[in-house]
Amino acid sequence: MLRIAGPTVATMSSYTAMTFSDKWLCSLIGPEPIYVGAQGNGGLASWVPISLAYGLLNVINPFVAQNMGAGKPERGPAYVWNGLWLGLLYWLLLLLPYSFAVPWVLRTAGVDEAQAALGAEYGRILLWGAGINISTRAVGHFFYGMHRAGVVMVAGISANILNIALSTVLIFGPIPSPQLGAFGESAAWIARVLHIPAMGVAGSAWGTVIATVLELAIPAAVFLGPKMDRALQTRAAWRPSAEHIRDLLRVGWPQAAMFGNEMICWGYFMVHLVSHFGVHHATAGWIAHQYMSLSFMPAVGLSVACSALVGKYQGMGRSDLAASRAWLAVGTATVYMGLCAVVFVLFREPLVRLFIRSDTPPEAARALVGLGEQFMIATAAFQLFDAVAMTISGALRGAGDTLVPGLATVVLAWAVLVAGGTALTHLAPGLESLGAWIAAASYIALLCVFLLVRFLGGSWRKIRLVKSGPAA
Repeated sequence: MLRIAGPTVATMSSYTAMTFSDKWLCSLIGPEPIYVGAQGNGGLASWVPISLAYGLLNVINPFVAQNMGAGKPERGPAYVWNGLWLGLLYWLLLLLPYSFAVPWVLRTAGVDEAQAALGAEYGRILLWGAGINISTRAVGHFFYGMHRAGVVMVAGISANILNIALSTVLIFGPIPSPQLGAFGESAAWIARVLHIPAMGVAGSAWGTVIATVLELAIPAAVFLGPKMDRALQTRAAWRPSAEHIRDLLRVGWPQAAMFGNEMICWGYFMVHLVSHFGVHHATAGWIAHQYMSLSFMPAVGLSVACSALVGKYQGMGRSDLAASRAWLAVGTATVYMGLCAVVFVLFREPLVRLFIRSDTPPEAARALVGLGEQFMIATAAFQLFDAVAMTISGALRGAGDTLVPGLATVVLAWAVLVAGGTALTHLAPGLESLGAWIAAASYIALLCVFLLVRFLGGSWRKIRLVKSGPAA
């Protein structure tokens, strides 16, 4: 489990570190408490439609893993190529046109005008580079399915290092940030030499997009390299295949619907239910959300590894081993996220203050800390439920059981997170945005219970994704 999950967790943690460092750098732009919220709202407005492609391409992993487990690994590359074709089409036809609607989306959600303007610029840039991002995930899931996550880990860490350097140069330009010391001076010197102006929040987006090019280039070079091509004919499978596209859509559409819908609901939660209470609620909410991601993304890595392991053993016809690996992943994620919950409660004040500049007006700083502490406690409350839900979801996905979990996620998200959160903000106005966080905790707890019951029911044991006969 550690051999497979370790690089995957490191990769997911690297991505979280990238977003964490970007938010922290943006918090240093000025004393006004608007930049973190602007980046968070803009990022989520762009991430919601991108997540649909992510959900669909997640199933490349179990297709590759099950075929490897069945002794037919040469069938895996075709799923990668057809995932790339689907992702490119989605980017051209939907994401690029949508990028021009982001300002309207944020204004309609009731986001503060200044934050909406900065967030729209940030989100638009991410959408322009989303084709690279989606392609990176498609190729990455091939290596997860082949139990070679180390390739993706090297790419993720390399991209993360590049992103920190690029974002610092692009955000602050020729004016060094005093909080960054010698590193800030070096970045400012590079900006002066290259005549790069200070781009603010937009610079963070450009840094992420450029770093993602490197994150794609490394696994793509291995995937198309002569050694991999000789073993699996990775270059020969480039042509679009109706059969493989049907397979991806058949198994992947519930995952795309589940993942995309959940992001829509979380987007409504963060951008409307939390942010419409004002700049302080938006900024404090995104600070808490960033720490939630630090605990969540390693669990996503465990989920991806669990999906690959369950897929492999299902391909071998060993559902007993698939189940044991799933429970091992659940236990590992529960221990990690339980520790995160303790840290969130005990150290909530210094964690929140990390994103507040020393020259922020005292009244604003007190408001941010007070709200942030409440949100950190609410986040801690659902850590254990999230650990179980995430890993069990990965196990079901690895087996090919995507339809019922996807539908259940959609129903619970709208009923509890959206409707319940909206009801609490209106029926208990004294709670303000904390009511929405209570609804979020309730949603994750109920989803955890449903997925656990689904897994224990055992219907996933009968599902097989491997086809008989020669490779198409």
